[in-house]
Amino acid sequence: MSVWQGQPKPDKLSVDEALKQVKKGIRSITSKLYWGIVAMVTLVVCAFIITFFFAFRSPATTTGILIILVAMLMYLSLIVRHYHILNKHDLTQNPTEYLNTLKEYQKNRSKVIGWFYYVFMLLISTGLALYFIEILDNAPLYFKLITYGSTIIWFLFITFYLKPRMFKNEEEKLNLMIDRLIRLQEQFD
Repeated sequence: MSVWQGQPKPDKLSVDEALKQVKKGIRSITSKLYWGIVAMVTLVVCAFIITFFFAFRSPATTTGILIILVAMLMYLSLIVRHYHILNKHDLTQNPTEYLNTLKEYQKNRSKVIGWFYYVFMLLISTGLALYFIEILDNAPLYFKLITYGSTIIWFLFITFYLKPRMFKNEEEKLNLMIDRLIRLQEQFD
């Protein structure tokens, strides 16, 4: 039986090869998402332990950690959702439905990632600023300036250099997989 229900079967090797390449690409993305989920769960647990088992003098420090914890939970829910979307369908059972799922995922991902990233960075920055108030209370001025300065430089580097390259790379992978599935589907039309 053909992977495209009710359609005549084109060259078996090209279909199998295309499906194998798409599966490999999806596996790569879902693997990154899986390890991102594992890392984020670990960080959430650590932030929870720090927040509720360490005594801080300033409520700003606890508030800062809670804000960071909320940002991490938001990010965790986003990557778990993306992981489930990509991992829930079997490409070989219904490639047309899978193609539609990938297109929808790509469209939603572009919208969500755009605004979510800036909200996430704002929450993390606010949380760190509040956290550093007590932590750097007794530190010399030059150390405070270095800490805040390097944190700002790091966020700017991530926002304007790393983020566009990472998302462009992932977008290219998704486009390639979608293109392969579309070409495969056209063989049956």
